[in-house]
Amino acid sequence: MKRPGDELGDLQDELLSKNDEKLDVPERIGIDEMLERWAGEFGRWQIKHFVLSSLAWTLEAFHTMVMIFADYEPHWHCNGGETPEDFLSMKPRFESCSPTGSICSMDRTSWDWDGGHGVSTVSEWDLVCGEKYKVGILQSAFFLGCLLGAGIFGHLSDSSLGRKGVLRLVCICNAILGFLTAMSPNFWVYLILRLLTGISSGGLGLSSFVLATEAVGPSKRGPVGMSTFYFFSLGIALVPALSYFSGNWRYLYVVSSIPSALYCFFVLPFVSESPRWYLVKGRLQEAMGVMRSIAAKNGKSLPAGVSLTLESDEHDAADSEDSSGSLVDVFRSPVTRTRMVLMAFIWLACGVGYYGLSLNVVNLSTSLYLSVFLNGIAEMPAFALTAVMLEKFGRRVILISTMLLSGVASVLGGLTSALLHGQGSNPMGGFLSGVQLACGVVGIFGMAGTYNLIYIYTCELFPTVVRNAALGLASEAGQIGAIIAPLVVVMVTVNPSLPFAIIGLSGIVGGFLAFKLPETLHRPLYETMGALEHAEPTTCV
Repeated sequence: MKRPGDELGDLQDELLSKNDEKLDVPERIGIDEMLERWAGEFGRWQIKHFVLSSLAWTLEAFHTMVMIFADYEPHWHCNGGETPEDFLSMKPRFESCSPTGSICSMDRTSWDWDGGHGVSTVSEWDLVCGEKYKVGILQSAFFLGCLLGAGIFGHLSDSSLGRKGVLRLVCICNAILGFLTAMSPNFWVYLILRLLTGISSGGLGLSSFVLATEAVGPSKRGPVGMSTFYFFSLGIALVPALSYFSGNWRYLYVVSSIPSALYCFFVLPFVSESPRWYLVKGRLQEAMGVMRSIAAKNGKSLPAGVSLTLESDEHDAADSEDSSGSLVDVFRSPVTRTRMVLMAFIWLACGVGYYGLSLNVVNLSTSLYLSVFLNGIAEMPAFALTAVMLEKFGRRVILISTMLLSGVASVLGGLTSALLHGQGSNPMGGFLSGVQLACGVVGIFGMAGTYNLIYIYTCELFPTVVRNAALGLASEAGQIGAIIAPLVVVMVTVNPSLPFAIIGLSGIVGGFLAFKLPETLHRPLYETMGALEHAEPTTCV
């Protein structure tokens, strides 16, 4: 028989029991919030992960810029005959050779390459005069491969293989293809192998960038993402050293491919898969394992009752299951469709500008080794400056500013070229040459800053489930610009101001298109399409 106070006690126990049950329910939050509140946005774990992931950009620079030295046209010299008798018997042929003339109008036996026939592909297969177009085909074939590879590996990175899986695959492919390229018996085999290398390289920097930035908190993601390109510039600056000590193009391909094999076996095992990819794929335990590792390495800990979830699950419970991480999903939504079209054209303009201006470096009278080295070093101030201004002014303002700066500088360079061409031997020619060089340097500075920003901006415009697919398509547009750039540069034979004018117009158009994009500064990285559409309606591009 209960006493009068027993019922009140039972009621209190029931209420306390319900409160205890509420405390046992885990708090489910997104990755950005977990990084901000518990794990740390950019601590020791992220620093190590960032450096190891971004080293892949150096490998991409090796595989891309190796063509400058492997396919360059060496200096040549007139033959004088090994003996006086040789010279007398072949005197008419040798006399046809002039050090200031064109080898295309000389007898082939009257001249020869400095360093021998094997110093480059041009000297080995005589890719000069009527065969010179083949060098352009080689360059375009590589960038065509990059275009194809960006889409292929972008999809694989979002879907089945993940970021780390793609990085491992392309490093193995690049190492093998580099060794095979060094054994090319003829031009056409060499062409095919460079195309295949371009395909695998198209997924290298892409996966490296996403992997390096997805585990970084929102307030640090911009500067960290932009810092990945220091590794690409470092790779450009190191290529001349690799070439100098290699001696010929075959050894150069071997030497430049060894780092990819070393990276795959000795660096990549210490790189973690992206927790965002794990989460989107429903692998919660693996995602939480990475987050606990981040917190522990950063000297923090995750509360026992905290767990990960996709943002806005109540709005898109089935979204992650229905979305395949393909471009179909990108163009299905009005928000991402508009952003994708704008970014594709901006990337195209950036590709034409960056590679077009960079190719002009080989036209300088300085040493090729020095020119390429300075080209890599000169990009670093642009990276530093844009990184400093990124968090203060935002992504859109910086993108507009750098593209317009490059565009205007290039147009001025075109006007200077026209004046310089008309001046001839006038004393003002030296001054105009200096102005033209300054315009080119400012143009490269602006485009380098644009390229540094555009990756992180593109990533922030799209949710995790389609991020790599969108970045893959955008970078494909940039690769189309890279394919076009050599054709723009050779238009100097039509009009000396035409290359600068086209490059400048591309930068200006790209800058004005950027006005239509939204600002992403301090905005969360959405995991699913539904989360993005719910937070940013169609009226907000």
